[in-house]
Amino acid sequence: MFLDQVTINVKAGDGGNGMVAFRREKFVPDGGPAGGDGGRGGNVVFIVDEGLRTLMDFRFNRHFKAEHGENGMSKNMHGRGAGDNIIKVPPGTTIKEAETGKLLGDLIHHGHSLVVAKGGRGGRGNSRFATPRNPAPEIAENGEPGEEYKIDMELKVLADVGLVGFPSVGKSTLLSVVSAARPKIGAYHFTTLVPNLGMVQSPDGRSFVMADLPGLIEGASQGIGLGTQFLRHIERTRVILHVIDMSGSEGRDPFDDYVAINKELETHNLRLMERPQIIVANKMDMPEAEENLISFKQKLQALKKDEYEEDLQIFAISAVTHQGTKNLLNATADVLDVTSEFPLYELDQEEETVLYKHTAEEIGYEITRDSDATWILSGEKLEKLFKMTNFDHDASVLRFARQLRTMGVDEEMRERGAKDGDLVRIMKYEFEFVE
Repeated sequence: MFLDQVTINVKAGDGGNGMVAFRREKFVPDGGPAGGDGGRGGNVVFIVDEGLRTLMDFRFNRHFKAEHGENGMSKNMHGRGAGDNIIKVPPGTTIKEAETGKLLGDLIHHGHSLVVAKGGRGGRGNSRFATPRNPAPEIAENGEPGEEYKIDMELKVLADVGLVGFPSVGKSTLLSVVSAARPKIGAYHFTTLVPNLGMVQSPDGRSFVMADLPGLIEGASQGIGLGTQFLRHIERTRVILHVIDMSGSEGRDPFDDYVAINKELETHNLRLMERPQIIVANKMDMPEAEENLISFKQKLQALKKDEYEEDLQIFAISAVTHQGTKNLLNATADVLDVTSEFPLYELDQEEETVLYKHTAEEIGYEITRDSDATWILSGEKLEKLFKMTNFDHDASVLRFARQLRTMGVDEEMRERGAKDGDLVRIMKYEFEFVE
């Protein structure tokens, strides 16, 4: 089976907790703090494996986690950092954050890697908090939480040449003739349900990858037919071979087919029309094909005067009898030689400018009131401090209280009417507000 879109969850490892410990050695008075730091949590890393061709490995396994860092130990021994969770993906995989749609990375070449979620740093042991005023602190941090994301993965097959056209125009037959690929061929629409790739060698020895994509129909870019979900794969191709049934065996006019398919490509991505395109007039061994080709060229010439400046190459072939395929392959290789890799993919980038201005520092917390009159404290910065606080030691609790006071939480709560004894909730934990 072929799978080209999937949503998964990734969770990097949390950092190990720092330790509260003191030296206890014979003949060593006033040993002092000796708690080690926690180890770093593991990252979640995607890496390209050229042996993969689909996202099927992610169909049933949608959750990927990295290991947590080891906790700190006594005698100032630090915890071991966790190894990264390496996830292999096929070439051409696009990684986006599901909630925001932000593009995290586009993995194309073999060995290309991307850190999708970073592991948390290890918490500091009490040795890190020793000062002249407090030489024996009982303060240690918990490890920093690892990043967690919901990820959209999208595969766009990597091919030099893409075959596009209506169903049953002979795309699969052409691929089977010019390469060793054996796609399913049948006399009915949508025989091809998944992209098929084949390595093609031109008569003069040049080679390239050709993709047979499922047939498009009018309205595909709006969600009609099977082809809509495979339009994205055309974005990767460097050259488009527009295959047309010149015999009109389906009862359609070949020129109308040509205009309709180009309209779908333009609607899906306007820049696809800038991609080099070669017209393949297929089924020339059929009756009326010669007459239709003459009419097609006349209509194309009239259209060219209105909309197109450059001449389009037209190759009359018969995939069944192999007529004209050698000239087509040589011409395709010639166009590839002068076409750069992925010339039109993801080029809509805004020019970066730097604007220097004063921006107010984010306070990092939010105060709300629940229906039961409980104060709710939330915010990324505040919750991170809360998770990294070791509540087993009073000194760590007092340190967290000082951090809240420094952030301005206490003062704002008093201004909003908080009184001694009011319940305060952070995440799922509750405590009392104390004046």
